[in-house]
Amino acid sequence: MLSEYQKIPASMNSNVALKIIPGHYATTHSHITNYMEIGTLKTRCNEAHGVASALAMHYTFGTPVDTILCADGTEVIGTYLAEELTKAGVLNTNAHKTIYVLAPEYAPNGQIIFRDNLQLAIRGKNVLILMGSLATGLTLEGLMDGVRYYGATVSGACAIFSAVKEVEGIPVLSVFHPEEIPNYHSYAPSECPLCKAGQPIDALVNSFGYSILR
Repeated sequence: MLSEYQKIPASMNSNVALKIIPGHYATTHSHITNYMEIGTLKTRCNEAHGVASALAMHYTFGTPVDTILCADGTEVIGTYLAEELTKAGVLNTNAHKTIYVLAPEYAPNGQIIFRDNLQLAIRGKNVLILMGSLATGLTLEGLMDGVRYYGATVSGACAIFSAVKEVEGIPVLSVFHPEEIPNYHSYAPSECPLCKAGQPIDALVNSFGYSILR
């Protein structure tokens, strides 16, 4: 599969490129027509910094950010994003006048949890949720619910790629958008025309990678 990659450069930073492979893929909540390889964007410092810079351009002084919650292994991007937002003068309201960066922990039932020693970075804070990719927004809804359970406010949401524009009234900002991906479609599993046409699923995918089925 690696030899089949196509590169889509980001409109705001041509040095940042999304690798895609057309096909038939199953995510947790949907079937999609392109696999997006975002591993290098999350782990290579230069590319992660480029993603963070592109996302930071969307935020102004009027968006308070005390904490960046990094889902899908986006901690490197989150650290650079905190740096970029701080340089831009984005407001934070915590006593330490800084931005916390942390990742969620998941309980066996899928609920996100924060250990007692980390709750100081969540409770009463304005939280910006950072994700790898969104196809339906359902995973983001779960993260929002978890953040609010701990008494925090969701001040924003962003991702490397997002097929949704907003979730629960919160705009979802992203570096890459569906209209930039050739023939990108997302379907409910029960309504997938590829399945109905008998096209096998190529792989199970999520923001961490893929598992080939054939």
